[in-house]
Amino acid sequence: MSYSEEEALKQLPEVSSWPKFSVTGEYDHMELIDYIDGLFIDVPSIPDYWITSKLNTAFKGHASIWCTEMRKFHGRRNCPWWKIQIIQKYSNGT
Repeated sequence: MSYSEEEALKQLPEVSSWPKFSVTGEYDHMELIDYIDGLFIDVPSIPDYWITSKLNTAFKGHASIWCTEMRKFHGRRNCPWWKIQIIQKYSNGT
């Protein structure tokens, strides 16, 4: 890990404070996406893999199961890829 990555990680909030996303009841997947986008604005040197490796922590219930299955099938992907997948999956309520 480079010095800039190490410093970036120190500036990030704990994952436990991130918005949680579950597909039960009224849910807003865009809140999580907007939050992650904000992290990249606030801490530009944040490693992309650090965010993507934490998605299962922010996802709950069926969303977490979906995320795990996507990771198994597609392997390691970057944040823009995950953003597209989340929007495609959850914007239409399926």
